Amino acid sequence: MEKIGFIGVGKVGTAFGVRLAEQGFPVVGAMDILPEEASRFSNSIPKCRVYDTAQELADEMDFVFITTPDDVIGQVASEVNWQPGRTVIHCSGANSTAVLRPAKQAGCHVGCMHPCNTFASIQQSLENLPGSTFTLEAEEPVLGDLKGFAQSLNGRWMPLQEKDKPLYHASVCIACNYMYTIISMATDLWKHFDLSQADATTAFMPILSGTLNNIENVGFPGCLTGPIARGDVGTIQKHLAALEQHEPSMVPLYKALGLETIPIGIAKGTLSQEKAEELRKLLSA
Repeated sequence: MEKIGFIGVGKVGTAFGVRLAEQGFPVVGAMDILPEEASRFSNSIPKCRVYDTAQELADEMDFVFITTPDDVIGQVASEVNWQPGRTVIHCSGANSTAVLRPAKQAGCHVGCMHPCNTFASIQQSLENLPGSTFTLEAEEPVLGDLKGFAQSLNGRWMPLQEKDKPLYHASVCIACNYMYTIISMATDLWKHFDLSQADATTAFMPILSGTLNNIENVGFPGCLTGPIARGDVGTIQKHLAALEQHEPSMVPLYKALGLETIPIGIAKGTLSQEKAEELRKLLSA
């Protein structure tokens, strides 16, 4: 592997580029539709040059990462006149290697390497990428290259088939993105007793850390705590009454989440079938 270049150098591209360069991989090219982004990227990596166009970069690189937004990957792949023998990679969780078909038809090797992590800013991306689990979709010899990247980043890797990508990415979004939504909704409730969302967020951080610790160290179903795990029907009734009074729009989601939590409580062994049935009737009403 002689030269690695990146087309699209936002949060994910920067994290991959900088961290791989730190591990001795020859990251020497960057291109972005925003020149200031490409300059920021190249200034972070010794001997990395900025290219004006994707075509210019692709002509000189042996290994090209397309780390643009998901909907642009296919456009880049189709607009570049690829030279046979190059390797073209994208890092999308939802797209398969099918989006790189123009490159493959031109005689390139293709693959996908998605980090199962969250990237909210450049700095957070650099901090979060090492140690991630990477889902890989590729054939040899590219698969071996991607495994090497994952190992150099102290990560784990797992193979993933094309047909599984949308469902996999949906699971990642539920676990990550929608957790933000739920916490935002929960903290927003504090306005009803004259405390800010910031106050609530500060108060929630220990319990959120404890929750993640329970998931990691106890696992499912034993990690579940709270009124449904205990079968506290009266407490759930109070929750519903309070939400109906103050935030009725949240009631359907609260009920839906509660219904999905009942099987976990049963599996844990702390929720009896009798109490589970009471909860189902209450949450289905």
